[in-house]
Amino acid sequence: MKWLLTLLLLIMAPLLAARDPILTGAEQPERYLPLLAGKKVGLLVNQTSRVGEQHLVDFLLQQQVQVVGIFAPEHGFRGDADAGAKVEDSRDARTGLPIWSMYGASKKPDLSLLQQLDVVIFDIQDVGVRYYTYISSMHYMMEAAAAAGVAMLVLDRPNPNGAYLDGPVLELKFQSFVGMHPIPLLHGMTVGELAQMIKGEAWIANADKLQLTVIPNANYQRELPYELPVPPSPNLPNSQAIKLYPSLGFFEATPMSVGRGTPFPFQVLGYDQFATDEFSFMPVSTPGAALNPPLKDKQLYGEDLRQVATDGLTLAYLMRWQQLFASHAKVLFTAPDFMDKLAGTDKLRLQIERGDSEQQIRDSWQGALQRFKQQRQPYLLYPE
Repeated sequence: MKWLLTLLLLIMAPLLAARDPILTGAEQPERYLPLLAGKKVGLLVNQTSRVGEQHLVDFLLQQQVQVVGIFAPEHGFRGDADAGAKVEDSRDARTGLPIWSMYGASKKPDLSLLQQLDVVIFDIQDVGVRYYTYISSMHYMMEAAAAAGVAMLVLDRPNPNGAYLDGPVLELKFQSFVGMHPIPLLHGMTVGELAQMIKGEAWIANADKLQLTVIPNANYQRELPYELPVPPSPNLPNSQAIKLYPSLGFFEATPMSVGRGTPFPFQVLGYDQFATDEFSFMPVSTPGAALNPPLKDKQLYGEDLRQVATDGLTLAYLMRWQQLFASHAKVLFTAPDFMDKLAGTDKLRLQIERGDSEQQIRDSWQGALQRFKQQRQPYLLYPE
């Protein structure tokens, strides 16, 4: 029997061997440092822009790269600003570099700033959901770089929801900062792949003039699980919140709480007037995450989803609460215009209000999803 066990171990050894670790674009400096030599560089980055344990800004300065300034997206350069809170121009205390806001009075970078640069780097961890606004900031930076004649370098990072292609494809009449591209809610692409698609499909002005370079992840497949080393924003603190975000983000267009102002944002659902079960929580003012969260200081009852297995997009939560609100003669979508912007269409809201089944709703997406799947093919960097 001992020889049989030895034989089995020999056969299984290659399968049991650890995979080569995933390396982000930033973790492959040999591929991009030569492109920065002698160049004046700007960075669109935040707290997720790491090279191992070191921030990309500090790493580049250590490598004698001439960093001129930092562009800050929603949540700010250090990732400690509330969702939707205006980000002001400032100066980084550690490096003394100027920080230019891309989430203040304007979402577009000033061309006069870009004209000081030769290259702008985008390196931000995304979560693969269309209404997460980092890809909108990338869009505006690409457009400004094209207008200014500045090269754009995207250091790619894995998509933690990369295995999923789901949800309605955005209709352009519902285009906004929470949805700028005709892509599904879950598009299954990395920021590097999406940048290539934005340029290739001419979704920005002067797309043909943009000099775009993407440094891909190494050893990455979109279906591999990927635990983010740094939370991408204050209210997505862990992998459960990131997995639930595609399904719970729609509740931002309702009077309900998704847990902002608690230790478990985007992992619970609650309301103060009626509920689905006895689980309770209370949102409170939480600096750096939610200063004035919905239903602040109220006892809420609803659903605890912290341990619920979840994959991709589910409509069950919306449909359950829609029925509960209707039974109390209440309107769930109290911000219908915002709901339609999140969904990229008014059809989803109307289908849910009408009482269509989840399968009926999903069936209505399939044609557009299949067309998008073919459309994105030329821009993919990793196997499907």
